[in-house]
Amino acid sequence: MVGSTTQPKETEMPRLAVGDTAPDFTLTDASGAKVRLAALREAADRGVVVYFYPRASTPGCTKEACDFRDSLASWRDAGYEVVGVSPDPQAALARFAENESLPFPLLSDPDHAVMEAWGAWGAKKSYGRVLTGVIRSTVVVDRSGTVTLARYNVKATGHVERLRSELAVG
Repeated sequence: MVGSTTQPKETEMPRLAVGDTAPDFTLTDASGAKVRLAALREAADRGVVVYFYPRASTPGCTKEACDFRDSLASWRDAGYEVVGVSPDPQAALARFAENESLPFPLLSDPDHAVMEAWGAWGAKKSYGRVLTGVIRSTVVVDRSGTVTLARYNVKATGHVERLRSELAVG
């Protein structure tokens, strides 16, 4: 049909669940350094909070990142490290980290391979349309690499506070 557009089918992507082994990854951070999930896990007493967000410097993503920033001391006191992952290029992550004073790693996944493996990339609804992109998600991985919490399709506002409550983070 002339003039028609094809939208992605709304299908459920495989997602990580409590008890699954989280796929390890190595991604580039805002400064250009390579960061391995395994190294972050080893540095944490309880685990790593891996959150996936659509785009640096947008209102929702800024709100979520600043909520993690503002509560980072309590996350670390509770034994967790925090890391954000988006498809943004390194330069955009560097600007975002600098502008918002974000003291935790922001990682670039431009080909969204990690997001796909973790169930954070796929079909999602936006203003009634089905699109393919980042599914705002948070997965908590313990030191051994086991998923202890997985939340998909979360809202940016209030999400960090709900996580803190669920994980008993002061």
